[in-house]
Amino acid sequence: MPEGDTVWLTARRLHQALAGRVLTRSDVRVPRYATTDLTGRAVTEAIARGKHLLIRVDRGITVHTHLRMDGSWRVRPAGDRVAASHRIRLVLANDTWQAVGYQLGIVEILPTAREASVVGHLGPDLLGPDWDPAEAARRLLAAPARPVGEALLDQRNLAGIGNLYKAEVLFLRGVDPWRPVGDVSGIDALVSTAQRLMDANKERLSQVTTGVARPGGQTWVYGRAGRPCRRCGTPVRAADQGETAERVTFWCPHCQS
Repeated sequence: MPEGDTVWLTARRLHQALAGRVLTRSDVRVPRYATTDLTGRAVTEAIARGKHLLIRVDRGITVHTHLRMDGSWRVRPAGDRVAASHRIRLVLANDTWQAVGYQLGIVEILPTAREASVVGHLGPDLLGPDWDPAEAARRLLAAPARPVGEALLDQRNLAGIGNLYKAEVLFLRGVDPWRPVGDVSGIDALVSTAQRLMDANKERLSQVTTGVARPGGQTWVYGRAGRPCRRCGTPVRAADQGETAERVTFWCPHCQS
């Protein structure tokens, strides 16, 4: 699933293409909203909220989308031909650009005044203007018995972090993913490290946590199961972690003991 930095970059590109321009085409290929027509309305802004995208249109309308596992937005010149595809869920276009949403996990159109109904549950956004590290730490510590790897992925605690950053942050802080939150020393530092890493990557097409951008060198443990730890040489381990939606986590059993 795309992480918060990828969604932030997507929002910026959508904002640059759509904001301040009047829609000349809107095509919502979701049965519930198939008759919705936003043509003639101006897009005021496109923003990210954690892993959610909010495209605000004048007269108090918001287009809410979520990429989930396979979704993406592609921005192209308005005159380009877009091949017909069953994967297209949403098209928003003006006289200069067209934004095409493919395999979007969520597509909703709602009053802007009701945005809280879809994103109000989220914790502080790691890349948002509301970022509050103290509040994020407080939310994490509210369930001290919970494994820290699970707690970091809970968007109600802090919004935007995903599996890659979870694994990399825990490695950099030397924390076992299964350690209870209440037993983790330096929760504030953990949260700050997550924010710094994501902020450093928000304008990249790929995530780099090691400082090495070449393929195969970008991460410390994520995606490196069975390979030597870059610090100590111990084989990196991988295992499912999570009660409802299992996700593979990666860690070094020596560096994160």
